[in-house]
Amino acid sequence: MTLAQYLAELGQELVAAGEEAESLSFVYRALNKLSFTDFVLKLQTEVSLEDREQLKAIQEQLLAHKPAQYIIGSSDFHGLTLKVDERVLIPRPETEELVELILSENPEKPLSVLDIGTGSGAIALALANSRPDWQITASDLSQDALALAAENAQSCGLNLTFVQSDCFDAISGKFDIIVSNPPYISEADKDEVGLNVLVSEPHMALFAEEDGYAVYRKIAEQAGDHLTKKGKIYLEIGYKQGDGVRELLKKSFPQKRIRVLKDRFGKDRMVAVDNG
Repeated sequence: MTLAQYLAELGQELVAAGEEAESLSFVYRALNKLSFTDFVLKLQTEVSLEDREQLKAIQEQLLAHKPAQYIIGSSDFHGLTLKVDERVLIPRPETEELVELILSENPEKPLSVLDIGTGSGAIALALANSRPDWQITASDLSQDALALAAENAQSCGLNLTFVQSDCFDAISGKFDIIVSNPPYISEADKDEVGLNVLVSEPHMALFAEEDGYAVYRKIAEQAGDHLTKKGKIYLEIGYKQGDGVRELLKKSFPQKRIRVLKDRFGKDRMVAVDNG
């Protein structure tokens, strides 16, 4: 049996369990550091006992709904390779769009930035990597998440300030930019979340009270005390939350411009608050 045939056989079992067959080859390639060309060539070779055992072990984890990135132990984000495990949410491609928005709208002069709910540190580290002269503070309610974010900062050779805080509770000072990708899924929308996400990723980073708006409300009510005069807010949102988040922000920032922006799939995904 060739490697391709064995992958197809195990992949069918994954699909039957509601998982993606492609995850198997994705993890296999990553763990063995195979280039795409080397992988394609190997597909036609006889599958070895070692490969069988490794692939079966990967499949068992995928069948238990463990995300591929947790099995690999890392996730690529905006040119960085970040360690990820069950302490943090796996960074999503949509969040890279939020980083790109911030970078495109803010020239390379020194700015102070607060990242609320940093998780793995993805947003804060991507900004620090692209803007070395920015002063960036990354906060999270979870001490476990902060420990992992600090590991990522060290491995990436980037210098950030980390603060354990529930939104602004332990935050002092003012910032030119406040950014957050907070938990925003409501309990009512649980059925829209993939099984591997529900089983493995931290619910504290996924779900929020008040139909998913709880953290947005806190940010809207408290951010004004921590923004500089020309300060800006950038938020990632759920695709159904554009109007709701805009209204929350309007109450606190009636004089500022509030934009709801779409992601590459045409869905509402970001909100930006500035002086226009």
